[in-house]
Amino acid sequence: MTEGRIVLISCSDKEGLIPLARGLVDLGWRIVSTGGTASLLEGEGLPVTPVSEVTGHPSLLEGRVKTLHPAIHSGILARRDRDEDARELRERSYEPIDMVVVNLYPFEETVSAGRSHEQTLENIDIGGPTMLRAAAKNHSSVIPLARPRDYPRVLEQLQQTGDVTAEMRRELAAEVFRHVSRYDSLIAAYLGEGSPGYMSYPEELTIPLKRTRILRYGENPHQTAALYVTPSTSSLSLERLHQVQGPDLSYNNLLDVDVAVGLASEFEAPAVCALKHNNPCGVAVAGTLADAFRRAYDADPVSIFGGVVAVNRTVNLEFVELIAERELFLDVLVAPGYTEEALERLKRRKKLRALCLAGLGQEEAGLVGLEMDELAGRFIKGGMLLNQRDEGTPPGSTWEVVGGCQPGDGAWADMAFAWTVAMYTKSNAIVIARDGATLGVGAGQMNRVSSARLALEAAGEGARGAVMASDGMLPFPDVAQVAADAGIAALVQPGGSIRDEQIIDVADQADMAMVFTGRRHFVH
Repeated sequence: MTEGRIVLISCSDKEGLIPLARGLVDLGWRIVSTGGTASLLEGEGLPVTPVSEVTGHPSLLEGRVKTLHPAIHSGILARRDRDEDARELRERSYEPIDMVVVNLYPFEETVSAGRSHEQTLENIDIGGPTMLRAAAKNHSSVIPLARPRDYPRVLEQLQQTGDVTAEMRRELAAEVFRHVSRYDSLIAAYLGEGSPGYMSYPEELTIPLKRTRILRYGENPHQTAALYVTPSTSSLSLERLHQVQGPDLSYNNLLDVDVAVGLASEFEAPAVCALKHNNPCGVAVAGTLADAFRRAYDADPVSIFGGVVAVNRTVNLEFVELIAERELFLDVLVAPGYTEEALERLKRRKKLRALCLAGLGQEEAGLVGLEMDELAGRFIKGGMLLNQRDEGTPPGSTWEVVGGCQPGDGAWADMAFAWTVAMYTKSNAIVIARDGATLGVGAGQMNRVSSARLALEAAGEGARGAVMASDGMLPFPDVAQVAADAGIAALVQPGGSIRDEQIIDVADQADMAMVFTGRRHFVH
C-alpha cells in the first residue's frame, strides 16, 4: 500500500530523522529533500531526490527560495478524491506528495543566542511553515509531521498497517497549526518589542506558550492543570526550575513559587521568604540564611506550616537542620542551589518538593528580544486581561516625609523592607516590620483597617517601635489611629486620600512619622 509514495523532508532539527527516513525507504517510500537534509540522508546511504530536480529550478537567493514552487505545493495540496486534481498534476508531470516532514529554522534559539538582527531575520522560515500548513490542510491525504517526537509512532503505524488512522492525521494537523502559530507569535513578539506601539496593546495578540509540565493537579485535586511558559531570557523564569526531589508540583505550588521567587530576588542580603496561599507570612533578611530563617519562622510559626519558602542563597546543612528541629513541614523549598550535605539530609523529607532555580539571588543578565516578562495577565470568562507588570518603586524615586515627625535612622531601612513585602501581598495589604523581618501581615481583606488589625494582632507587643507599610492610600484616619495606638513608629503609604490632612494629624499627635511614596502596589 505504501509502495511508491513520496515523502518531502526538510529539517533544521535532525533529531530522529535517520531512523524515520530509513524506515520509510524500507517500506518503499521515495525521499525528496533539500540542502543540508539531503546531504545528511545521502551520507547515510539513503536514496534522495533533490527538490531542484522536482521543481526544475535551482535554489535561489542564497537558499531563501527552494520549495516555493507549484510542483511542491500542488503535490501537497492535490485532493486524492478529485479526478480534476489528478488530471492537472499529470498534465504538468507533477507527482502527489504523501508525507511532509518539516521542522522550522531555529528562530527562537537565534534570538536567545543574541544574534544580530540580520541573522535573526534570516532565521525566519517561510517555506517550512507554508509546506506544513499545506500538508495539515490536506491531512486526509498527506501526513504532516512537525515534531521529532511523533516520528516513531507514525513509522510504527505505517509498518503495522501500511497507513495512519484518520484520527492520527487530524491530531498531527492540529499539532502543526499550533506549532506554526507559536512560531509566528515568537516572530511578532521579537519584531514588536521596542516599537512605539509595543506597550499600547496591539489589536490582535497571540502569546507564544509552550507546555513544559503536566501538574499534579489544579487549585483542587479534582482539577487538572499544566504549566505553559513564554520565551524568556530572565534567570528567574519558572521554565528554568529544576526539581531536586519530592512529589510532582501542583498549580498552587507554582503560584506560590512565582511570588516567593520574585520577593526573594528583591533583597541583596540573605533572605528567607515564606508564603501561604499566595501571601507572605514570614519574611526576613539577615547576615546568614540560617538567621534569616529563624526570624522568618518566628514571624508566624503557625502559617508557615505547609507553606512555600524561597531563599536567595545556597541551602546548607545548617538550614535544613533548622527545619527539622522545628518539625516543620514545608510543601516547597526553592533555592539557587543546595550543598551535598543538605541534599542528603533532605532525602528524609520525602514529601518536601525541593526546587533549584540557579538565577535566584543573582543579577539579571537577560538578552534583548522575546521578553513577555513585563506583562502580567489573567484569564477571565471569554477572554484575558493584560497589564504591565508592577516592577515596584523605580530607582531614585523620592519618598516624602509629611507631618511633623521625622523617621528614625533605622526606620528608613525597615520601611523599604516592609514596602517591598507589601508589593507581593494581596490587597488590602498591611505589613509590620522591624530590623529586616516581618512581625505581622494583613492581606486580602475587604477594608484596610481589618488588614491593619490582623497585622497588629500578629505583631503583638512587637509592634511598638516598628514600622507599618500600606500598599494603598489610607482612605480614613482609622488605620493611622490603630497604628498609633499600637505604638507604630513610622507608617509608609502612597498618600493621595482626600482625608490626608486628618490622617497626618493623627500621626503627628502620636509622634508617628508618616511617609508618602506617591505610588500604590495593589495585587488582586
